[in-house]
Amino acid sequence: MLNVEQIRKDFPILNRLVNGKKLIYFDNAATTQKPRQVINAIKEFYEKYNANIHRSIHTLGEESTKLYEKAHKKVADFIKAKNWREIIFVRNSTEAINLVMYSWAINNLKTGDEIVLTIMEHHSNIVPWQYLQRKGVKLKFVDINENGTLKMRDFEKLVTDKTKLVAVTHVSNVLGTINPVKEIGKIAHDRGALLLVDGAQSIPRMKIDVRDIDADFYVFSGHKMLGPTGIGVLYAKAEILESMEPFLMGGGMIKSVYTDNFTWNELPWKFEAGTPNIAGAVGLSAAIDYINGVGVDNIFRHERRLTEYTLEAIREVENVKIFGPLDTKNRTGVISFNYKGLHPHDVSMFLDQLAGIAIRSGHHCAQLLMRRLGLVATSRASYYIYNTIEEIDIFIKTLKKLREMI
Repeated sequence: MLNVEQIRKDFPILNRLVNGKKLIYFDNAATTQKPRQVINAIKEFYEKYNANIHRSIHTLGEESTKLYEKAHKKVADFIKAKNWREIIFVRNSTEAINLVMYSWAINNLKTGDEIVLTIMEHHSNIVPWQYLQRKGVKLKFVDINENGTLKMRDFEKLVTDKTKLVAVTHVSNVLGTINPVKEIGKIAHDRGALLLVDGAQSIPRMKIDVRDIDADFYVFSGHKMLGPTGIGVLYAKAEILESMEPFLMGGGMIKSVYTDNFTWNELPWKFEAGTPNIAGAVGLSAAIDYINGVGVDNIFRHERRLTEYTLEAIREVENVKIFGPLDTKNRTGVISFNYKGLHPHDVSMFLDQLAGIAIRSGHHCAQLLMRRLGLVATSRASYYIYNTIEEIDIFIKTLKKLREMI
């Protein structure tokens, strides 16, 4: 078990009062809070090392470059990549998927080719691929079972010799469902397709080995794993990256320029045009250090404990319906629910005003899934390392109070 009280001391924002109550932050699927170690790392960078990377011969430039390259190496080790040059820094998961679409898919897919997605995907893993429909690329969608898990037989039916890419979320940001991406990847590869995994919800709480999964592309955002906003990662196999053309053109991604042509740089700089988010990379590096210090397995077990407790306790609240697997072995600490008689926005507002509890409400950038469930929106509580059983007790108590108010 984690020493949660000790961990909480590292997060200054948790001492904040919201509407006269101590903040209870249950919106971690949207973004996590930042520990002092990450905040201080960014502060220290700007106070001691701030300079542009590469080409600068002076001390600050060399130190900044070392920090930036060290961050690539730390990410590579964290996800078990073969080489740190397979790590491309972007702004977020959305940009990473768009990079794959613009640099790989547009140049490799043609009319009649197919992409297989799932109905539980985040918009970031749907809309970029819909752009390819104007080229005659067809999209197919794997459905879900009533318990919120994927219909795995759909992959066997939908993935064919025409399929060029299977793009799937590792963990649903609505249902908390953990998808068997390694099994899905084998189906894709057996039919000659590539596998893209959206790891935005899995990377903060699960051990990731991209080589064991055999992912061709793996994307995630730093801000969901204790890091700063504006820094994300695209992992891709080196041979695929070498075959891809750059997404953005300009400084940093070139090796030489002539009046009529140019040659691009080596990996990963080929895909990192312009001045990057150096401070963000430093912050992400510090976030990985913090997660490693806590232990990813410990994080997963802690979330499972909180989730099991919530699923049991929330049964005492009348007219609340939970979405997603009830078996916590197949889900993470994301709990979407609806409260009969109240719109999710109202539930969120009341929890905030009555108890200082921050949850999410809306369609969670998953409108296809909402329609599949026959919903417009849900309320969503999502946990992380600093959340406690005591906070969940206040959450459940406040939900019961809403029933009395109604």
